[in-house]
Amino acid sequence: MTRDSSATKARLLDAAFAEFAAYGIAGARVDRIAETAGANKRLIYVYFGNKEQLFDEVLRRAMTEGAESVPFDVEDLPGYAGAIFDHLVARPDLMRLRLWKLLERPSATRLEPDAFRHKAAEVADAQQRGRVARGVEPSDLLTMVLATAQAWFWATEGAPEEGDQVWSPQRLALHRAAVVEAARRISEPGTTAE
Repeated sequence: MTRDSSATKARLLDAAFAEFAAYGIAGARVDRIAETAGANKRLIYVYFGNKEQLFDEVLRRAMTEGAESVPFDVEDLPGYAGAIFDHLVARPDLMRLRLWKLLERPSATRLEPDAFRHKAAEVADAQQRGRVARGVEPSDLLTMVLATAQAWFWATEGAPEEGDQVWSPQRLALHRAAVVEAARRISEPGTTAE
């Protein structure tokens, strides 16, 4: 692959990310993606196959970048939850993309389940060593920590005030503190039925 084709693919993926986050798969238009990327529409089919495969690649790329931006630390699950929260504050479009995935393409990519299984195995090991709360299945514990980190992005309660586009710094700090504290209570040894 030449340097030019790599740059074109990257532009197409960036444009597709914005398009899918805004409109989902059904509402996304290949013409708009190509125009935004400054590329020929035909290249989308050459590089990615079809619109669903393009969505899968956008999702895979976003998940990989998210994992690199927010490293998993089984020894600090509250800090991990806080870091996810921070990442999502900086990139609210990720939650929209995830919602479209859940609504329109729940089976998209196998990267997510593989990464989740790996993290759950680390949680199981930490539980065996007494570093993380026992009494809850590792995958359930991990799901609760992840859900805690994402909770404010799904809930309408606590959303920015009408007319505001973002939370105030004070509200954001309160939400983050709540996320970290909830994750601590969920994961700290001795906090669940042992």
